[in-house]
Amino acid sequence: MKTDLHLVFSGKCREAFALYEKTFGSKIQMCMTYGDAPEGSPVPPEAKDQVMHMSMPLGSMLLMGCDDPRNPDAGPKSIQISVSEENADEVERIFDELKEGGSVQMPLGKTFWSPLFGMCTDKFGVGWMVSVPGPQM
Repeated sequence: MKTDLHLVFSGKCREAFALYEKTFGSKIQMCMTYGDAPEGSPVPPEAKDQVMHMSMPLGSMLLMGCDDPRNPDAGPKSIQISVSEENADEVERIFDELKEGGSVQMPLGKTFWSPLFGMCTDKFGVGWMVSVPGPQM
């Protein structure tokens, strides 16, 4: 079984994935807008430039996302994506980029399970746990 992650945004999918592409050094594989849907599809005219599907590799999974034109309050809620990396400098860089414009729930620091662990929410409302793997991980 393969498991991937799909995030829903309220018009900010393209901007969020640009941040993730830069932060993780990945490349967006696919981007389809609602305007790309076949003629006759039930797409509101004002949503034609919003993202219907976007995807990029992130570690061992595919990160996918879209905008929900029907729900202006759409957005990731109560979700955290866990990213671990052996290189502490890289963990610090990733954490710093993700927290920019967002909020920090737990600053990067040593814990009993990791030599370096932190939690933040990016400016799009996506929660992140970033760490250097410890012996138990």
